[in-house]
Amino acid sequence: MALKSYRPTSPGLRQMIRVDRSELWKGKPEKTLVDGGHHRKNGRNHSGKITSWHRGGGHKKRYRIIDFKRKKFDVEATVERLEYDPNRTAWIALLKYADGELAYIIAPQRLKAGDKVVAAEKADIQPGNAMQIKNIPVGTLVHNVELNPGRGGQLARAAGTFIQIVGRDSGLTQIKMNSGELRVVRGECMATVGAVSNTDHSNVQLGKAGRSRWMGRRPHNRGVVMNPIDHPHGGGEGKSSGGRHPVSPWGKCAKGGKTRKNKATDKYILRRRKNKRLGK
Repeated sequence: MALKSYRPTSPGLRQMIRVDRSELWKGKPEKTLVDGGHHRKNGRNHSGKITSWHRGGGHKKRYRIIDFKRKKFDVEATVERLEYDPNRTAWIALLKYADGELAYIIAPQRLKAGDKVVAAEKADIQPGNAMQIKNIPVGTLVHNVELNPGRGGQLARAAGTFIQIVGRDSGLTQIKMNSGELRVVRGECMATVGAVSNTDHSNVQLGKAGRSRWMGRRPHNRGVVMNPIDHPHGGGEGKSSGGRHPVSPWGKCAKGGKTRKNKATDKYILRRRKNKRLGK
């Protein structure tokens, strides 16, 4: 979809660039696929403490239940419509299966209303079709990739993202991600053919601070302007820069430093992602 810019009839419209959503469904979401008990956390953990700063407020949203597992095998579905989802950057597609069941999936590029999709052991290499990654040809672009069989897709779910299948070895499939990381997943993991829709999302300009507040993002404050009790960079006389290495509010290394601990899944990573700050 194309980008939209506006005549500067107000300061907020002068810099604003939006994605044209004229082809999306303009009505309400499917009522049976909306989670009524879903509520926002506003950056708080299970004990109510704020662990992600600068979150809160924002417009009320209804959570759409997305089928990340695609376990309904060998039943063809028709794409009823494409919809906007306020909970994610990608568009979503409403599917109607041959037996009448409805489901939402993340919409890939070039998928449109009326198309047929299917999840099967082996299927055509068409956008929206899902199958085990061991049955997808090398070089194919996929999204919504599982890390563990049956757990549901976890990789490449944001707008414009994709994963490329680059090889196979002893029951494992090598995949290359947008970050440059090369890793392996088990061949039984499910993946969906195609790249994720709404590729122009990265070109959006909000235009004013108010639109950021509508999305639940509060103003960001630098650590160096705080008091010592509020942030490790706080305090000092005048415009002090903290006098130490950049850290998070909890003292963890920031600005490119390594924070990942040794994990059991490290053995599946063949090549780390590129670190732009460190030039690696």
